[in-house]
Formats: sequence, structure tokens, C-alpha cells
Amino acid sequence: MNYSFHPAAEAEFLESVGYYESKVPGLGGAFMEEFEALANLVGESPKAWQVELPLDIRRAPLHRFPLSIVYRERPDGFQVLAVAHDRRRPQYWLGRF
Repeated sequence: MNYSFHPAAEAEFLESVGYYESKVPGLGGAFMEEFEALANLVGESPKAWQVELPLDIRRAPLHRFPLSIVYRERPDGFQVLAVAHDRRRPQYWLGRF
């Protein structure tokens, strides 16, 4: 199943990659790998994660990093609405759908 980024979510993703890579060389790559692995799981079973908000907005947390993929299903896959920190600025991304 395919996924697409909301433009602001793509910027968050790239910012996170850069941040982790600046902290420890190779950590940005590890973040990208974990993100892709989780995105593949979401693509295989998008309903596996609990609905966070109406309109079937769901949150899938990464394991190694304090971030989650906030997404909603689409007919051809799913859309990443945010790559959100688990403890900072809750639901700041609400205007993205």
C-alpha cells in the first residue's frame, strides 16, 4: 500500500532526519529505516492502530524514537498528516485535514 505526506509532515520528517543525524552520525539513517518499517506495517494493516480522532485519524508510534506517524486511510493507501513528537505540542497538526 502506498503512502503520501502532507507537505508539512514531509518537512517534519526531513527535519527529524537532520536532527538525529546531527546528534550521532548514522542515527538519521536509523530513524528513516524505522519510519519506513512502520510505514510498511501501517500500509499492510492500516486499521491496526487505534483511532485517535474522528475521521479515522490514527497514530502509530515508533519504538526507538519519541515520534509517531499520524495518518488517515485513503483509497489508494494512507496519508501521513504528521510526524509528531509524543510529548510536545499535542494535536498541533489538527488543521491538516
